[in-house]
Amino acid sequence: MTAIFVSAASAATVSYSARLSGSREIPKTDTKGTGRLDATFDTKTKELKYTLTFSDLSGPATAAHLHGPANTKQTAGVLAPLGDKNPTSPVSGSLTLTDDQVKALQSAKIYVNVHTAANPGGEIRGQVRAQHGKRAAAAKTAPAATTTPAPATK
Repeated sequence: MTAIFVSAASAATVSYSARLSGSREIPKTDTKGTGRLDATFDTKTKELKYTLTFSDLSGPATAAHLHGPANTKQTAGVLAPLGDKNPTSPVSGSLTLTDDQVKALQSAKIYVNVHTAANPGGEIRGQVRAQHGKRAAAAKTAPAATTTPAPATK
């Protein structure tokens, strides 16, 4: 019998993104606005670094947030603000996630919302999802896990 031990050094950086539009809002909004979130998540430090871009909204953004946990057909409360009040594109920053927020992120149950005066509940929205090709590339650059055989049992 062999036991496998994964070292803490096997932490990885995982890439996430979201495409934002009015058709993804609940309820849908009639807007030409679009946006994108690009983020990286460090599995060891639980830090999420992000850049949010948006354009063609009905007016200036009044707020931008991460919401969750929720799937694409649900709404949820604010987990964290992205930028300051009345953000302008691009918005960049970082957040340290809680264990529950990490679980929501890893199960695609976090979404981004950009709010305007005309659409205070949110004008554009996008579900945050892992980018599998980039995740695989990031995993290759992370130190390899170590394996140690278990002692023989009688």
